[in-house]
Amino acid sequence: MQTLHFAPVRNDPATLARYGALFAACFPGTDKFTPAYLDWLYVANPDGAAVGYDAWDGERLAAHYVCVPARAWVEGREVRVLLSLNTATHPDYQGKGLFTKLAAMTYELGAQAGFDGCYGVANANSTPGFVRKLGFQLVRPLEARVGLGRLCHAPKPAAASLSFERSWSPEALAWRCANPHNRVWQHRSGTRLQFHAAAVSHIPAYAELEASGLPAQPEERAPSPLRLFIGLAPDATSRYWNYASIPTRLRPSPLNLIWRAFTPHAPQLDASRIQFSFLDFDAY
Repeated sequence: MQTLHFAPVRNDPATLARYGALFAACFPGTDKFTPAYLDWLYVANPDGAAVGYDAWDGERLAAHYVCVPARAWVEGREVRVLLSLNTATHPDYQGKGLFTKLAAMTYELGAQAGFDGCYGVANANSTPGFVRKLGFQLVRPLEARVGLGRLCHAPKPAAASLSFERSWSPEALAWRCANPHNRVWQHRSGTRLQFHAAAVSHIPAYAELEASGLPAQPEERAPSPLRLFIGLAPDATSRYWNYASIPTRLRPSPLNLIWRAFTPHAPQLDASRIQFSFLDFDAY
């Protein structure tokens, strides 16, 4: 084994194919990381190309970590942020702390590029590492609920008054819905856009956004009135009377919203003032 060297991620087709091969080696049976999916995620994002680092052993890819750019309202300001996403370490190189090294370099690169911070959704196994080794705040576990019909929350506060809410431009939303691995569909209902994507069994993942200023996308009603909500709503306005919480023992793993600030602007998020849905991360 040669001395490993580290380099920022690249987005050319040949390197994207190397990433796909690494994911196949790390996650056998996963069909998600196709060339079309990686090009969509790493290159086509209108908020910017992927940011991350690779570890190379000569010409062999040992490990990979990537975040994707986004815009969000964070404590009264609309800022550029990173969404922590794909990480993989080849089985031959595991146990060497490569993920922590790649992540630290990625966040330094993100801060230098003017991003305000990084958010992500971590499972029970990965959350302690993000918090203890990488300085993330464990903001709050996401709600996981199944219900019928639309969400019946009280009117949402303005984005500028929230601690965190993803800011979707028309272009970014169209890109998000065009996920080649799992397309997101929408249906307009009054002043709301209802979004759904394939999730578990015949129950679609579900989210809502205000329709104002957002373009029409290909429409399709949700295939079932029974819907899965994974996310958060501000405590002052959340009303879940028609959505029942899924018991923790029935969930594959609790999902936790995490945050690491790159600037003094918002060192911690207020867990009671978060607006978040499956659209804002990569679960479906």
